[in-house]
This record gives sequence, C-alpha cells and structure tokens, in this order.
Amino acid sequence: MKFTLSWLRDHLETDASIEDITYALTDLGLEVEGVEDPSAALAAFTLGFVESAEKHPDADRLRVCQVKTDDGTQQIICGAPNAREGITVVVAKPGMYIPGLDTTIQVGKIRGVESFGMMCSEREMQLSDEHDGIIELPSGNVGDRFVDWLAENDPAKVDPVIEIAITPNRPDALGVRGIARDLAARGLGTLKPAKTAEVAGTFDSPINVTIDDDTRAEGCEVFMGRMIRGVKNGPSPAWLQDRLKAIGLRPISALVDITNFFTYDMNRPLHVFDADKVQGDLRVHRAKDGDTLVALDEKEYALSDGMVVISDDRAVESIAGIMGGLESGCTDETVNVFLEAAVWETIQIARTGRALKINSDARYRNERGIDPAFNAPAIELATQMIIELCGGEPSHVVTAGAVPDVSRAYKLDTDRVQSLVGMEIPADEQRATLTALGFVMDGDMAGVPSWRPDVLGEADLVEEVARVASLTKLQGKPLPRTQVGVPRAILTPMQKRESIARRTAAALGYNECVTYSFIDQKSAAAFGGGADATMLDNPISSEMSHMRPSLLPGLLQAAARNQARGFMDMALFEVGPVFHGGEPEDQEALITGILVGHTGPKDHYGTRRPVDVFDAKADAEAVLAAIGAPAKAQILRDMNGWWHPGRSGKIALGPKKVLAGFGELHPRAVEAMDVKGPVVAFAIHLAAIPFPKARKTTKPALAASDLQSVERDFAFVVDAEVEALTLVNAAQGADKALIDEVRVFDEFIGGALGEGKKSLAITVRLQPTDTTLTEKDIEAVGAKIVEKVTKATGGTLRG
Repeated sequence: MKFTLSWLRDHLETDASIEDITYALTDLGLEVEGVEDPSAALAAFTLGFVESAEKHPDADRLRVCQVKTDDGTQQIICGAPNAREGITVVVAKPGMYIPGLDTTIQVGKIRGVESFGMMCSEREMQLSDEHDGIIELPSGNVGDRFVDWLAENDPAKVDPVIEIAITPNRPDALGVRGIARDLAARGLGTLKPAKTAEVAGTFDSPINVTIDDDTRAEGCEVFMGRMIRGVKNGPSPAWLQDRLKAIGLRPISALVDITNFFTYDMNRPLHVFDADKVQGDLRVHRAKDGDTLVALDEKEYALSDGMVVISDDRAVESIAGIMGGLESGCTDETVNVFLEAAVWETIQIARTGRALKINSDARYRNERGIDPAFNAPAIELATQMIIELCGGEPSHVVTAGAVPDVSRAYKLDTDRVQSLVGMEIPADEQRATLTALGFVMDGDMAGVPSWRPDVLGEADLVEEVARVASLTKLQGKPLPRTQVGVPRAILTPMQKRESIARRTAAALGYNECVTYSFIDQKSAAAFGGGADATMLDNPISSEMSHMRPSLLPGLLQAAARNQARGFMDMALFEVGPVFHGGEPEDQEALITGILVGHTGPKDHYGTRRPVDVFDAKADAEAVLAAIGAPAKAQILRDMNGWWHPGRSGKIALGPKKVLAGFGELHPRAVEAMDVKGPVVAFAIHLAAIPFPKARKTTKPALAASDLQSVERDFAFVVDAEVEALTLVNAAQGADKALIDEVRVFDEFIGGALGEGKKSLAITVRLQPTDTTLTEKDIEAVGAKIVEKVTKATGGTLRG
C-alpha cells in the first residue's frame, strides 16, 4: 500500500515529521517497507541565474554560460536549446550526484572549454520525463535550495511516498483514511471529518440491476449503480494525476482515475461502464463453463462454472469485483456512464482470482473485505467527483440486494489489558482509544465499526488498546512466587515410564528412531494390521495408507535404508503408539528395539558373533527392570507369525498378562522388508506392566540377606523335544520361598544317552532368609526339585 504525505494530510491534520509518522506506523502494526523522499536526493541543488550565454567556439549547439551561484559566477557549458541569458535555473555543482543520470559530475572540459557544473532538466532531477530543455523557474533567489522552492511552488514534486505492508486482517488500512485514523488514535494529529455528499438524481436510470437468487447468499450481497449522462471524459486534473503517478499508477482518463482514487483513498473499489455499450439491464449471476471475457488488461479469460460475473442482455461484461470488460470500458468518446458499487463475498473473489490468475487492486481489496456500510456514501461521493471533473447529469440510484448488517458489540473489560498484555492502561484512556478508532462506546459495550471485520471478540478490543498504546512500552517484570516448596510433578506415570524406558534403551547402546505412524498396507498386513479399520480416508501417499499395527515395520525400513548406505550392524529403538483398530481404545504405547547383524566389528580375538535371541531377551529384561516390572515372570511360547517359531518367547505374568515379546524375527518377515539378517527384537507393552498400588516418594529398601546362599547343580536326561523352559519352571516351583534362581548352564546330546534324548544341566541357587541351611535342608529341597522336574518332563536324574 503506497500513499503520499500530502494525501495523508488530506485526512489527518498533523505537523508530525516523516520520521515520526513512519515510526508510528510500524509500531501500530502497519510496517513501513520503504520511503521515497525526493527532497533527500535534491537537497544539494541550488538556484542560479544565467548572466550571459555565448555560442561555444567549437560547437554550434553548445552555449558557454556565465551562471551566478551562491559560490560566485561559474562557467557552465550547456547544450539545452533554452539555455539563454536572464533565466533562473537549477545548478548542480562539481562533486554532486545527479539521480536521473546516476552519475557524479566533476569539473571537465567540453571541446576545450572548462565547465564547472551543470544546469539540470526535470528528467535529470527525476521529477518527470521532460528533457527537451533545462528547468526555467519563474522566480527565485540565487543560492536558495531548489527543494525549498518546490515545497512552496510545486509541492507535489517533493511529496514523500510511504509504502507499508498490510496484514490480511487489516483491510481498513488499504485506504489512506484508515491509515490516518490509526495515526490520529496514536496522537499524531487530528482526523479530519469524513467527506459526505448527497447528489440528487434527476431521472430514472435506463439500466436496472438484479442479483440471481443462487448468487445473493455467497456472491453479491448488494449491488448499486446509477447512470450519469452527458459526461466529457478526458485527462484528469494535475493533482489527481500526480497522486496516481506517485504511487505507481498510470493515469488513463478522468473517469478511470476517479475510480482508482477511491480505491486507494477510501479502500472502495468502483467500476464505470460505458452505458451506451451496455445492452439492456445488468445482472449479477454465476458463469457457465464456456463463458469468456476480454478484460481491461486485453487478455481473454475462460470462465468456469460458478464464478460470479456481471452481464448485460448480450454477454458477460465484468468479472465481479475483480476486473471489468474491455468492450464496455470507458474511452475518450464516452458520453454516458453507469457507475457501480457493490459488496462481494470475499472467499468467492479469492477463489475466482486465483483460478484466473488476475491480480488487480479491486481483487486485492474485495477478497480482504471492504466497508459494506460505505457502499451508498461511496457512490454519492464518486458521483459528485465525476460531475465536478467531467460534468454530466446523474440518475436516481438503482439497488439490488441489501447492505449486510455487520453490527456487533463486545464488552470492554478494562482489567484484561493487564492480564492479557501485561500493560497498565487507565480505563478512560482505553475507552478514548477505541472511540478514536471508530468504536461506539455504550457503557462497557464497544460497538465495532463496519470497516473492522477483524474484530471478533473481547480479546480483540484489548489488542486494539495495546496496539495504539504501543507494545514497546511493555516492560518485563518477574512474576511473584505463588507457591512454597517442591512443585507437584506434572508428568503422568505413563509419561515417566516412557521416559525411563527411552533412557534405558539408549544406555544399552540403541539409537532412537522416530518413524511415521502411517505405513503401507502390505507392511501393515505382514505384522498383523492392514484392515479397513486402520485405513486412512485421505492418505498423503500410497506408502502411508494405514495406521501401523507394530513399531517393527518402521524400524526395519530404517534398518534397510542404513544397510543400503553400508551400515550393516545396528541397534535401533522407538517409543510410540501402535493401532490395533479404529477406535481410541485400540491404541497402545510400546517400546520396541531391534538388533541387526553382529555384536561388533571384526576383531582378531573372535569375540564378534551374530546377534541372537538371548541378546534381545537380556535387553528386554533390562528395560522391564528399569520401569518396575515384577522380577519373577514367566517365559512362554506361542508368538505371532512374524516371530521365529523356535527362537522367540514372551515374558508374562500369566497366560493373559503379557509384558513383552522377544526373539528372532521370522526370515520371511526380514526378507519382505529387504533387511539382511539376522535380526532380533523385543517389544514391551508399557501399559501392561502393573503400577505400584501405593505411591511412594522413595525406592524400597534393599532386601539383602546376610545368610550364606547355596548353589546345587542337577543334570536331567529328558526327551529331545522337552523345552528347557519347562524344566526350569518346574525346578523353580519346587520351593518358591527358598529357591532364588534357576538357570541352564549345559546341554548335551548324543553319546551314551541314545537317540532322541538330551541332557540339561541346571544350577539352582538357594537363598535362606531366617536360618542357615543344614545339609538335611538342602537335600530335602533337592529331592523336591528332582520330583517336580521328573513329573513335569518325564526325565530322570542323570547319574
């Protein structure tokens, strides 16, 4: 948004400097992106008087001039046709920068004659494109600054241009008056009364307007217009052309320039049709596929079904709220015009503008929202200006639809500025600020002005007050201490458990991964998922179509990517949710880790080996111990199909209370994920582990016995199909109070045992708690162990 300082002063009575204005604008949220101040570039140029002008001895078109300056009379060579004795000129001295030439002049010789400066044209001063001769001033004193002369005699030439960035929520600042209103509220001047007009129509408009029923709700809410006949179109006055040129617009004609003026002055896009080119009435409706329009930019646009357009009885004449048509546009021959002002639905404007790739000033404002209450006053003011500049006779105003009611009010709680923003602003000052911004105060209720669609609640009132007061005045203050002692923990028990599990896995040497919760259907199906209940309605890709049933697919994919880059051995883990169905209760938190390849790099000691099921079991037990799982748990079989049937197991408190699974992954699953094995893994169900019944602030005391423990070894001959787990569980159950640990330390197959037999050797550790064990006590426990194992396995004690 660009505007000049003099344009701003049409709405704001102020003596503030350009520096104060630009600082205030940025502080108010209207960030200044640049200031073009012609006076800064022209500050060094002064006035001179040509005392004589003689023909150059070696050039017919050059003049050797003696110019009186504030540094005395200087000789200047000039080739301008109007360089002559007795005129007041603008002088540039040696060493000065000439903006129009982008050069710094020096003392030089031209055809053997020295020249001490130059006399400037308007183009060399970047005041206009005029360069047929040097500037001739009708008056002025030698030595006076040229910018001072311009400020007094032609102020538009040195009018600073300010450019600000407008956020989408501030459409009111797309008009100079809205900017002036903000500055007045800040205290940089007084907002001048808004201009009003009431032009009485003298005849009925021959062109009527209508809005189709399917367009009124989400297209055009009100459409107003009037005929002005007998106008004389032509160049607009100098003041209007100067303003438009200053902000980068090209003056076209008085009628078009007037609509551009209101676009920037009051954020009010308007449009004028050449009434003689309109056939019948104007109708606002939705376009059909195949409709086309050659717009004012001379490009043909193919319209789509549903776009809002304005048509006469013959064809489409305008893309509503965006750009008019070339055929019904105004020219120098225009005699009768139809002036249009309407309120358009913002989303429809934005959608159509993006589809057609049209970026016009009208679209920019209409898609952000204009003041609907200003629709009728705008058409009166524009009519008045057209009559003043172009003459003509106005008709009565014709209207379709109704101005939408956007009135609303919110309660101003003057204490909320302190709680929301942290600023102490007196209540009277808050009310005065809102009043200056156009809000209507009725007790504690603040009526929102129609030009502020962004104010939608009480907090927005606080924001307006704080914005005008300046957030730069906000000072940091330490908060008072509101509690004494140790604050209550804010993490839930499950969050603490996840954190401990994560740290433990990292301490074991695993690297944490964070993978997507979405995987492809094939991978999901390979790990027990892939059903329609976990399928996404709108996946971002085919590789992310289902919610993951396990953390293993994501970890295996990560392993495959690492192996493709030469990293063959790795330990990865992840903590996150898995999904067994489409309902919230079907979600579960797991920690899963995988070991891939070997235990370490190659070495000459031969300690490197492939990872195996016992590595996964040890790591699973370490994590379980860290998060408080019961120490005495069972190891059971019957794992899911993606685990190796003979090299995997689950840690459970019973057949239905599974805490974790561990083991080697099935070769088919590993191959399907394109991973080079072996691969072992563990998966721990974090929510399945019982929480302590009583909350304690300290860890339980160490339960240690000072009585001597005793270890005894047993070897049993059993059938080859008997699992070691069955034997261990049987021995453990012989005396649960006394037996502390049972572990297998040897397996022997063949030899004298015969075919189909094997020998399993176990160590049983006995830990007394009351009295020292006697040999008789030890033998009694040994007999129970033999009895239990024999009964459970059918084996015999090996001699």
